[in-house]
Amino acid sequence: MRRQFVTVALCVVLATCLVSAKDKKDRDKPEPSIVMLWPDQTSPTLKLTFEKFVQLGSYNGQLSLESHVMVENTSGKRIPLASFTVYLLDKDKVRIGNGTLNITDLDPGQQVKLPFQVGSLGVPASLSLVAHTDAAGIPTSLRTVPLKVISVPPGASLKVDGHDEGFTPATVRLTAGNHTLSFSKEGYLSGSTPVDIKPGEAAGGSITFELGGLSQDSVELRGGTVLQGDVISMTMTSVVVRVDGKEQTFDRNQVQKIILVERITTQQPPVTQPMPAKPN
Repeated sequence: MRRQFVTVALCVVLATCLVSAKDKKDRDKPEPSIVMLWPDQTSPTLKLTFEKFVQLGSYNGQLSLESHVMVENTSGKRIPLASFTVYLLDKDKVRIGNGTLNITDLDPGQQVKLPFQVGSLGVPASLSLVAHTDAAGIPTSLRTVPLKVISVPPGASLKVDGHDEGFTPATVRLTAGNHTLSFSKEGYLSGSTPVDIKPGEAAGGSITFELGGLSQDSVELRGGTVLQGDVISMTMTSVVVRVDGKEQTFDRNQVQKIILVERITTQQPPVTQPMPAKPN
């Protein structure tokens, strides 16, 4: 009987260890995330992965929750701005809270992790995602307006909000809001201009920007430094530049590029002194 009791005790201990190991495994298992595809599963533009909602506090029965959202641009186009309302639902699909999620400057294939805080009556079992739209049902944050951009002279490098858009003339599509167009062309002064696109602005607009000519010579060094001044002399070994009234000498190997400004000079007639009359 004593031997049988020991065997039973060992079985109980072994079963307890197995249960404890299972509990530890369950505790270590990461909480399931909520994955959403927008606008649909067949051809999504965005993939949003919401991590476990963590309670930050509570007030009058309402919870303050936070989740971190991994947003991935699954389309082939850059998304400058997207705005959504995220609805929190319980297990019966009843709405228990909602918050706003804004996404900006997301290139194709790029991912960004964003904090999302929201007030709710409980921890959500699922979510619902709705894009902010205009009266036509088009997401206002993703709606774009074509704008034709012209420069004088043409062929200038064009950037919109710091992103390359080719050379002028060009047609760019801008979302509602403020944007900055930047122009640059060799031999001309670089410049920029602000553009404000209204939410209901119609297509067919254009803008023309005139680049000013350089008033001084431009010397670009191999390190990336650009000097504006007057090139005094150039030899096979050195370049002398006057900048703010001070002459600077550079080895020719330091110089990447020189742009000389065309200057119009007027030739003065030679000054002659009258010859004194010879005495008789």
